[in-house]
Amino acid sequence: MVIGALGVVFGDIGTSPIYTLQTVFNPRDPHPVPVSTQNVYGVVSLVFWSVMTIVTVTYVLLAMRADNDGEGGIMALITLVRRWGSQRSRRATAVLAALGVFGASLFFGDSMITPAISVLSAVEGLKVVQPSLETAVVPITAVIIVLLFIVQRRGTAAVGRMFGPVMIAWFVVIGASGVAGIIDHPAILRALSPTYALGFLFGHFGTAFFALAAVVLAVTGAEALYADMGHFGRRAITRGWMLLVFPACVLSYLGQGALILADPHNVSSPFFLLVPHWGRWPMVLLATAATVIASQAVITGAYSVTSQAAQLGYLPRLRIAHTSESTIGQIYVPWINWLLMVSVLTLVFAFRSSTALAFAFGMAVTGTITITTLLFFYVARAKWGTPKWLIGVGATVLLSVDLLFVAANLTKLVHGAWLPLLIGLTAFTVMTTWQRGRELVTSERARQEGPLPEFIDRLRSGEVSTLRVPGTAVFLNRGKQTTPLAMRANVERNHVRHDQVVILAIETEPVPRVPADQRLAVDDLGYTDDGIIHVTARFGYMETPDVPSTLATLEPAQTEGLLQLEQATYFLSKIELRRGKAATMAPWRKRLFIATSYITADAAEYFGLPRDRTVIMGSHIEV
Repeated sequence: MVIGALGVVFGDIGTSPIYTLQTVFNPRDPHPVPVSTQNVYGVVSLVFWSVMTIVTVTYVLLAMRADNDGEGGIMALITLVRRWGSQRSRRATAVLAALGVFGASLFFGDSMITPAISVLSAVEGLKVVQPSLETAVVPITAVIIVLLFIVQRRGTAAVGRMFGPVMIAWFVVIGASGVAGIIDHPAILRALSPTYALGFLFGHFGTAFFALAAVVLAVTGAEALYADMGHFGRRAITRGWMLLVFPACVLSYLGQGALILADPHNVSSPFFLLVPHWGRWPMVLLATAATVIASQAVITGAYSVTSQAAQLGYLPRLRIAHTSESTIGQIYVPWINWLLMVSVLTLVFAFRSSTALAFAFGMAVTGTITITTLLFFYVARAKWGTPKWLIGVGATVLLSVDLLFVAANLTKLVHGAWLPLLIGLTAFTVMTTWQRGRELVTSERARQEGPLPEFIDRLRSGEVSTLRVPGTAVFLNRGKQTTPLAMRANVERNHVRHDQVVILAIETEPVPRVPADQRLAVDDLGYTDDGIIHVTARFGYMETPDVPSTLATLEPAQTEGLLQLEQATYFLSKIELRRGKAATMAPWRKRLFIATSYITADAAEYFGLPRDRTVIMGSHIEV
């Protein structure tokens, strides 16, 4: 599990040494940091203590304890906030949940920018070993990115097995290179003292503040580390970070700092120049492989966030492929995969260099980190009852650090930081619009369907004349309060009903998985001899419902007779959305909601229904 985690989870944060110090001392930065002995010590110390504070303390030691039955990420935190916060303050819960959705939206921006900047930064190593290859950097990057997204369908486990050994080699090599640099200038070890970071920050605040916008690149991947927790577990990720990833990255940063102290001209590419001349070609190849893996971390994180968002009602139901029989959290979401690929390629061709993208990168990272920290402390108080004084001290320290990074990155707003904010606002608008539209549709649908008990009584009394036909009919419905539209149409328009009728409601619980003994609940709807029953099937938000297999676990005594599932007919109620005149939402949001509905996964495929025995009956609803 640790090797698999190394191959998937740590790629993003593990490749940050390639471009972090280079970006800090970039002379083309709108707020350049001068290269001097004092500044080098201060920057390296800031990098070390930023990684220690944000990654090790905030995420590894704290946030990863706030899991939802093993699943992590900001959407899991939203679930915990909604579950525990509603008992304290509904308004605060709603605000924090909305803030969490915005944090998840920023993570989508991170998922688009990370593959572009990571692969570009590695391929740019070609310019160090062979300057004539500069024009080939962008085309090579594009080819690598396309291949990366094509192999995603193989699944996280397969990718992790391929990439794990590569990442072990990567961390060993960058750690060894760092040691070589430290040996040449051992005084750089003094940068491990927090006095250098604090002295640089408060003694040269004007320079240090702007440097933070690039220092934050050292912690990119922290949210992906948390979001991927469901793939490998907290223990494997913690061990991988503490025993290999963190030490290797720190050694690399120290070694690069020593190299810059030896010759300030090395700031042009300290990571690759740290390697002996004979080893630079192999390092470029290894770095390229490692940055491909860096992209993997946020891609799989985006799959997890998308799946959880859909299950919680913030996105439409998308087709999700589970790629592991043993680990249910390992998934592949085709629609998101291809959307990310197109977005990443667009960024590569638009920005054309990792330096240009670096200005945009930090905004997505710092925004998500800050919101995660805030939600964690709220959950710590609401769920665990952590003393207020301890919450106050911890939140003040960590949020002060986070907000300082956010402020620094806002200074890069006109230089590219607007991009992740635009992506985040777009995703946030889509998710909140879908949530609101879904509430409206659910309300109107309930009105059209009418009460189920009343409908059953009408059938029982013979008020509605029907012909009973042999066989089993399964009507999928949203609950047992209302009548399935397809069933109502079948009775009132076609005047037929089957001998056995199952009204099935699929409920998504705010937990990853539901135990088998809690999966089904059966209700005879008041009569034990009419052949009509209601079944509630509960699934976790990381599970894909399989209706036929689930119904096959029912006993005849529960179903008022043996269900003929091999010949059963499944009925779906298809809703056509139309834009109405009622002032329920702004006109542009109505159009957005209807447009978003078109990417909804096919219900028959999603629920595992047999195509040749599935009947779809339509209706329309105005929003």
